[in-house]
Amino acid sequence: MDDVTRTPAPTRKTKPKGRHPHKRLSAAFVRSARPGRHCDGNGLYLYVQPSGARSWVQRLVIRGRRRDFGLGSVALVSLAEAREKARANRKLAREGGDPLAERRRARGVPSFAEATGRVLKQKQAGWRSKRHGKDWLSTLRRYAFPRIGDIAVSEVATADVLDILTPIWHSKGSTAQSVHQRMRSVFEWAVAMEYRTDNPCDRVRSVLGPQNRVVKHMKAIPHREVGAAIRKARTTDEMPVARLAFEFLVLTAARWGEVRWAEWSEIDLGESVWTVPARRMKAKREHRVPLCGRALEILDEARKLGGEDSRLVFTRPNGRPLIEQRLRQLIRKHRIAAVPHGFRSSFRDWAAEETDHPREVVEAALAHVVQNKVEAAYRRTDLFERRRRLMDDWAEYLEVL
Repeated sequence: MDDVTRTPAPTRKTKPKGRHPHKRLSAAFVRSARPGRHCDGNGLYLYVQPSGARSWVQRLVIRGRRRDFGLGSVALVSLAEAREKARANRKLAREGGDPLAERRRARGVPSFAEATGRVLKQKQAGWRSKRHGKDWLSTLRRYAFPRIGDIAVSEVATADVLDILTPIWHSKGSTAQSVHQRMRSVFEWAVAMEYRTDNPCDRVRSVLGPQNRVVKHMKAIPHREVGAAIRKARTTDEMPVARLAFEFLVLTAARWGEVRWAEWSEIDLGESVWTVPARRMKAKREHRVPLCGRALEILDEARKLGGEDSRLVFTRPNGRPLIEQRLRQLIRKHRIAAVPHGFRSSFRDWAAEETDHPREVVEAALAHVVQNKVEAAYRRTDLFERRRRLMDDWAEYLEVL
């Protein structure tokens, strides 16, 4: 046998056996302990920092998750007081409670409904439409508040979110998406405010499954029918300003909100340009719109109807702006199978099918954002003069048909 010394196998580190420590520390040790963590029992530790600062930390398993939280400085909390807090916390955790939630409650954690109000107030400043804020709140009032409105935002669980979304996830897909996104925003705020450490909306999609939603496009008519639709609208007797606004919208391929709130200060009649400010544009970027001859005639008629003192281009007889639904009502009255936004689609189809205008010119006319980041970074022109020719061709096409 070879005379070789064999190295013994390393011993495996195992969890120390025996009883858990109980009241291991003393008051003298607390005063003189070296930096590190020193266990006393019931998950209570004395934490001594290199600087010499000393505090109490407790480690507990709360609802299946290990959590550490502070019980205060040694200068303010004695060893006996720390032990009493640790004992109470451990007892609460064993009974299924959450000591951290109790502490948050004592700090005045808002309910989900109260948190929603604070989030809405913070977000509204950046929204262009007051209606969006009303929709935002009404959606949560209808679907989320009955279940979790009165519950502290720190206490809402993933199961609660599932109970809210499950009944509508497949039957009302778009609404469910909105509810999910808006609840998630509220919980993100709660995480940022340290009312909770997680967002219960993050884990529900895999449980709810795919929605298999069918994309529904805005109702639009074929571009060959747009000219006839304009001529139908010209025959309306009531609210002639709505007729003018409708035709102006079609000729400029603009969005209804941009036309509805158009101001005379934005119109340069000499240069035949309408400059829509960034605050009213979807892309939040100023957009110049070339005005054809017929669009200028419409502006002249609108000026006579609105009077010299009117700030807005298209107003009701009392000087107030057109109501949002007014254009839809006009379209429905003449049985035109489209919505205001659908005429942008008609314009896009016409440009693709009937003209040789480049795609980038058409996209610029619709004020679409360039998706390619490199292309967007290098593009310095809005192709205005080429867009003017495009819009003149559109106006001529509508008059010919």
